[in-house]
Amino acid sequence: MSVRFGPARVREVLDDLDRPCYVVRADGRIGAMSHPPRPGSGVQVLAAAPPVSTRQLGSAAFLRDHGAEQPYMAGSMAGGISSEELVIALARTGHLASFGAAGLSADRIERAVLRLHRDAPGLPWACNLIHSPATPEAERQAVDLYLRHRVRCVEASAFLRPTPDLVRYRAAGLRGGPGTPVRADNRVIAKVSQAGTAEFFLRPAPAELLAALVREGHITAGQAELAARVPLADDITVEADSAGHTDRRPLVTQLPLITALRDREALAGRPGGTVRIGAAGGIGTPQAAFAAFSLGAAYIVTGSVNQACVEAGTSTAAKALLAEADIGDCAMAPAADMFEMGIDVQVLKRGTLFPGRAAWLYRLYREHEGLHDLSPQDRGRLEEQIFHRPLDEVWPEVAAYLRAHRPGQAERAERTPKLRMALVFRWYLGLSSRWAAHGEAGRAGDFQIWCGPAMGAFNAWVDGTPWAAPGNRRVADIARSLLRGAAYHSRLAQLRFAGVTLPPSCATYRPPTGAPHAVGAYGRPERPSLSGVQ
Repeated sequence: MSVRFGPARVREVLDDLDRPCYVVRADGRIGAMSHPPRPGSGVQVLAAAPPVSTRQLGSAAFLRDHGAEQPYMAGSMAGGISSEELVIALARTGHLASFGAAGLSADRIERAVLRLHRDAPGLPWACNLIHSPATPEAERQAVDLYLRHRVRCVEASAFLRPTPDLVRYRAAGLRGGPGTPVRADNRVIAKVSQAGTAEFFLRPAPAELLAALVREGHITAGQAELAARVPLADDITVEADSAGHTDRRPLVTQLPLITALRDREALAGRPGGTVRIGAAGGIGTPQAAFAAFSLGAAYIVTGSVNQACVEAGTSTAAKALLAEADIGDCAMAPAADMFEMGIDVQVLKRGTLFPGRAAWLYRLYREHEGLHDLSPQDRGRLEEQIFHRPLDEVWPEVAAYLRAHRPGQAERAERTPKLRMALVFRWYLGLSSRWAAHGEAGRAGDFQIWCGPAMGAFNAWVDGTPWAAPGNRRVADIARSLLRGAAYHSRLAQLRFAGVTLPPSCATYRPPTGAPHAVGAYGRPERPSLSGVQ
């Protein structure tokens, strides 16, 4: 190949990631080429960058242990929004994804697990295991199911401390002998946002929990001994400013902090030194993906950007709202599962009244002792705008559900007006996410759609391309493009650090502008749009 001159031709060389890139001066002009100039040609090399593989952006051990081809994971979105279709589509293209089991019944989770075993055998996939203090039986049932059906990887989220069921899942899959490495058949990917939570995942399971599980016959003494030799998690995902439950902490502070914790474990010779650290939250563009890898992430995790894709298990109406979101179109609102604790989740505020209505419910809960204590004006607003029926009809429905599923809580609520009010408000909060997922007619103003700023960043990136329409978005295409874009930006960084200034038209990796779903394979260069190049 001869020297390429002009922004468009230079872009072609930059984008050919499978070959090296040489920025050169020839005949007084700056250009690029994919092979070194011949000696004596008069062509001067100003900077060079080697080929870039998307596989090499992250951890080879992550790929090996999870059977993945790429250092990429789609995190679980509750209520089956991370659907079987989404998980299978990514698994078949070498990406790890986690089924959104949180909030689903055991029967529904079991159907999903059976399908994943059938349609993605031997491929990388996981299921969510969420800790919910209000419903510990759900965690127990999920672990029973995962052990029974040999689910080999879980994404553990919302854990504030080790629980017996999480430890049981981990220990039940351990194999090994004295003086030999421990093999963990049951892998745990922990999702955390704070260093304190990361610490217990870096350490072995607590001895008292292991002893109790042995006494109760849930694990063997041998498994308990092995569990004392390995960390509770194989991987820890540092979740920054993300959709749903989030502390909204910046990735640039949290990822190095937790990586340093891991490195201290390694320096002390403890088993947690082998835990891989991944990055999540705010990853909706190639630049964000590259930034995460530059901070040392072993893998990246996406969430919000997948929710508007064809395969996501949510409604067309919700996807349309997500595809219109800007970076600032998010707000914090009370969480259904931790309402009384004042814990918030990050949701979409554009196109829905949910954030304001949910915040008002929490203010009522804080200021009143029960539904009987509400003013006529507040009661009227609740009945007209929130519940669409008299309050006297709402509690019997909530109570009937509780008596069938949580009889102890129903009995306490009958005696405690404050708890009864919280449960009625939680009923609305819980249904609001289902209304969004199902596209409930007449309830668009109450849609609870979990969303982080990554969604707005992604929408800005794909503006003017076929991916602007959610009907053209497919999870595997987006995964490939984000990773190839991250690799492209890693090449730009190498050249920039060598002192090369590239034309603005070469400074951003753009999504494909051709036919939808035509993203190239990793081994062949894609051709991003060159529109606007002079």
